[in-house]
Amino acid sequence: MWRGIAIFLIGGVMGTGFGVALGFFAFPYVFPPPEAAETLAEDERTKVVAKGTFIHANPSDPIHYGKGGVTVYENTVFLESDFEVGPGPKYHVYLVPKANVRESGDVKQTMFVDLGRLRAFKGSQKYTIPAGLGLNKFESVVIWCEEFSVLISPADLKT
Repeated sequence: MWRGIAIFLIGGVMGTGFGVALGFFAFPYVFPPPEAAETLAEDERTKVVAKGTFIHANPSDPIHYGKGGVTVYENTVFLESDFEVGPGPKYHVYLVPKANVRESGDVKQTMFVDLGRLRAFKGSQKYTIPAGLGLNKFESVVIWCEEFSVLISPADLKT
């Protein structure tokens, strides 16, 4: 009898854990958030410092991809209207002082600047750059999954 109760409890815990994990990964695909459509005010378009394009860093990974343009102004990083990444948990936008970021280790080994949590998986969005940051040191904008420490999509910046 105790064995049956133990098996029932263990099965319940494992089933609940599996259901939560499945919901955690499936939720963004089943209920995607709305597309972002932020715009820049005239005073934010002061001077273009750099531009780049997000890429699919690891083509063998169908989940972690990105595409679209990014423009860096003096005070703002602007993800263009064609921006898109595969959905996932806790994505952040980083400025990284390294060119050709292609692996998670490239980001982990640097002193990146976290601009904040990604607000949408698709569409234009803007992120404020902290005052006094020397933009000439940063050669990449990266979409990073903080939950699993995984590189989602890098964009090499060209001045």
